[in-house]
Amino acid sequence: MKNILLGLTILVGAAIWFTPPPVGITEQAWHLFAIFIATIFGMVAKPLPMGAIAFSGLAVVVVTKVLPFEVAFSGFANQSVWLIVFAFFVARGFIKTGLGSRLSYFFMYLLGKKTLGLGYGIVASDLILAPAIPSSTARSGGVILPIIKALARTFNSKAHDESSMLMGNYLIKVAMQSSCVTSAMFLTAMAANPLVVDIAAEYGVEITWGGWALSAAVPGLISCIVIPYVIFKLYPPEIKESPDAADMAKRNLSEMGKVSRDEWIMLGTFLTLIFLWIFSKELDIKPAVSAMAGLVVLLVTEVLSWEDIRNEASAWETLVWFAVLLMMASQLGKLGFTTWFSEQLVGQVQGFHWHIGFLILSLTYFYSHYLFASNLAHVGAMFGTFLGVAIGLGTPPMLAALVLGFFSSLFGALTQYSCGPAAILFGAGYVRISSWWRIGFVISVINIIIWLVSGAIWWKILGHW
Repeated sequence: MKNILLGLTILVGAAIWFTPPPVGITEQAWHLFAIFIATIFGMVAKPLPMGAIAFSGLAVVVVTKVLPFEVAFSGFANQSVWLIVFAFFVARGFIKTGLGSRLSYFFMYLLGKKTLGLGYGIVASDLILAPAIPSSTARSGGVILPIIKALARTFNSKAHDESSMLMGNYLIKVAMQSSCVTSAMFLTAMAANPLVVDIAAEYGVEITWGGWALSAAVPGLISCIVIPYVIFKLYPPEIKESPDAADMAKRNLSEMGKVSRDEWIMLGTFLTLIFLWIFSKELDIKPAVSAMAGLVVLLVTEVLSWEDIRNEASAWETLVWFAVLLMMASQLGKLGFTTWFSEQLVGQVQGFHWHIGFLILSLTYFYSHYLFASNLAHVGAMFGTFLGVAIGLGTPPMLAALVLGFFSSLFGALTQYSCGPAAILFGAGYVRISSWWRIGFVISVINIIIWLVSGAIWWKILGHW
């Protein structure tokens, strides 16, 4: 099967490569587009790991001389790429020291006497961890899921069994939906967010860490409050009261003992990084530089070892595919392809007021995620084009970039294959496919309404439109 998918990936690229370029597009831009599409297709089909697909695409770019070597490798010098890589390493400290689990158990202890409270405990844990853990997969799989499994076992709620409806089903659904919301709230909460920022910069839209967080704060917090309650009402767990959950969390906290030296250092580093990221513009310190300094602190204090850094495979793989996709997207813009394609799409919605046109574009962008198995692949394939079209319609650039950027995380909960956390949480076995798709669609509608209505008011106050 993998050989078939690999063959299809090559065939897709070759079919575009050997098709004559449209009028207005250079052969160089068209060939780069062919490699770009084949790379995106390969990331979705996954005949090889994402890093291998991206590196193969990079090799084709260089070997075919579509771009010079130094230009092809320019993505590896991008600060946004290294921000995410450094943040991955810092995130390892949360898991290794146990600070992430301690924070989660603390919220479970405070809110866990009722099952609805446990749902809010999951949301609170994810919200606290999101700014420092740029992989929603790592948050969901490394911190949140083990706690959910422990809670489910406490109440005899078993995977692949009718007893999953006792509690596990509800907690998994909340974890999935909240993961996408928290990923939308912080620039460093999801690996594709910095790609959004860099592509937006190609259109003259500058989004800072603090600007992103501030813009997402109101709609994000509303979603965090609404989602656990809506799921509780639509798909209520059979167990409504959960006093044993608070007791379990208390026992785990007791077994963990006092906050260790490494946890204090991790917490101090985390809070310092948040401060530096928020005020990066005022302090003239690039977020990537702050993250690098934070990593050095963790290494010098031996909270992390160099072995931890070497073994953080997700970070090194992210470095490869992120740098390659960013380079390709950037070069397509410089070669004029993105502008040309945007002009073609503008013609399809020409005549609409920008309010209506942008709504159509946003919904199309959101629900086209049913065709993707990766947020990053979706952003790389469509974000720049849709942003260009939106701006061409007259949509305020900052508003267009932020809405499409937030949607780039929110659409991750549509299906069980739509992103890393979805695959991990669905794989736990507490939720059936049909139920996953239903709740994914229902919550997507609720999120869109929340973010476009409350968000529009908030963004008006902030001066984004």
